[in-house]
Amino acid sequence: MTAADLYLENLDPASVVAVARRGARVAMGDEARERVSASRDRVERIIGDAVPVYGVTTGFGALANTRIAAEKRLELQRALLRSHAAGMGPFIEPEIVRAMMAIRAKTLSAGYSGVRPDLVDALMAFLNADLTPAVPEHGSMGASGDLAPLAHIGLCLMGEGLLLERGEPVQTRDALERAGIRPLGLATKEGLALINGTDGMLAMLLLSIEDLIVLLKTADVTAAMSVEALLGTDRVFHEDLHSLRAHPGQLASARNISKLLSGSLIVASHRDSPHLVQDAYSLRCAPQVYGAARDTLDHASLVARRELASVTDNPVVLPDGRVESVGNFHGEPLALVLDFLAIAASEVGAITERRIDRMLDPKRSEGLSAFLSPQPGVNSGFMIPHYTAAALAEENRRLANPASTGSLPTSAMQEDHNSMGWSAGRKLRRLLENVASILAVEAACAAQALDLRTPLQPGHATSAVLDRIRQDIPFIGVDTFMALHLDAAKSLVSSGELALAAERAIGPLA
Repeated sequence: MTAADLYLENLDPASVVAVARRGARVAMGDEARERVSASRDRVERIIGDAVPVYGVTTGFGALANTRIAAEKRLELQRALLRSHAAGMGPFIEPEIVRAMMAIRAKTLSAGYSGVRPDLVDALMAFLNADLTPAVPEHGSMGASGDLAPLAHIGLCLMGEGLLLERGEPVQTRDALERAGIRPLGLATKEGLALINGTDGMLAMLLLSIEDLIVLLKTADVTAAMSVEALLGTDRVFHEDLHSLRAHPGQLASARNISKLLSGSLIVASHRDSPHLVQDAYSLRCAPQVYGAARDTLDHASLVARRELASVTDNPVVLPDGRVESVGNFHGEPLALVLDFLAIAASEVGAITERRIDRMLDPKRSEGLSAFLSPQPGVNSGFMIPHYTAAALAEENRRLANPASTGSLPTSAMQEDHNSMGWSAGRKLRRLLENVASILAVEAACAAQALDLRTPLQPGHATSAVLDRIRQDIPFIGVDTFMALHLDAAKSLVSSGELALAAERAIGPLA
């Protein structure tokens, strides 16, 4: 344990992201260790009782009424992980697996699961040694916990299954030998405690929230650039107008865009021009759309914080000695907000794509050359990058269809309603990648358009963003291998570099 370690009992959303993405170390405090030990003592006292206890002296799911002989109870826990580690498909991203392990360790450290401190120590040892179980994408129904994904993690603690090393699967036992870590021998209830919980869904929600915060701030930046490029007005972003409709996300987005356009000589050049009575919705209503997404994000963040502070194990071991079955592993609260975020983020991409289209059309772009090429005809300019953005926006429309409204019964109808929250998380992750790509296309197009507006100069903030883009992406005078430039733009978007460039110029954005 070091001063830099994050204590499990104090993990908040930012801490989980730090563990998942930046390799932050974890530790368990003395009080939490005492709670875990006390909870284990309660389980030990009931093992010999005649009263059946789910998952301790009985089977699982539809086999809950099957009594397990005392000499078979340790094998029951090992068999549970082996049978439930039944996922298929490509392996999920290591950052999700690390977040899942951190969340599971935090839940177990609350002292309601009846496990030994050794089990929590094993999870922490994997995290601190950067050992990442190989977890297949498909297998969770998001109701009785993320059973299959968590079972693949639990199997690795036993020294079985597969770990990822440099992206490739390797035998866990070999990797543990190289790391100097001994496989864990499971005690009663511990296999079940490893797999009952919403850890996968919550991991994807926390990471998606972190990503969407960056994307929404960046969307305000690229929108402001497009407003300048299309000779839009800044008057519609004034705070007194948005105060008439007091949605906090809308107010924040409008303030951002107004701040980003401050001092723009391009905007000033046509402030009194009658060229447009009203700008198109994709310009004028950006704060309304982005603001709605921000408010959705705030709600999702509240749900995520509540879930991270919750115990989603089953059964739970209470301080008075009761061991009670409960349905806290059901992922519905997370499934709904994962779907809600997908809808919101899809709309961010949809309105962004409309501005891209407008910049490329000489009939609507207020004097810009066709497809932003200085030599249209021989050169196609940004014609096909728009196709890519449009294809991604259309895919997002499909990905935004909710997973949580679908359910298939499992386990011989014992688990007869499932949240499908894992599926909601998987498609949200893909959708956010698409939004980052759409914003990258807008950033590249808007930068090209602003250069075409020379000698008129953009605002201080958008000039700084333009300069940052030009460090990696040149002005496109003649057609070139465009995919390389779009990939560079996406890196600037996803890393937060574009938003950071603006903030260096004008201070923090909301």
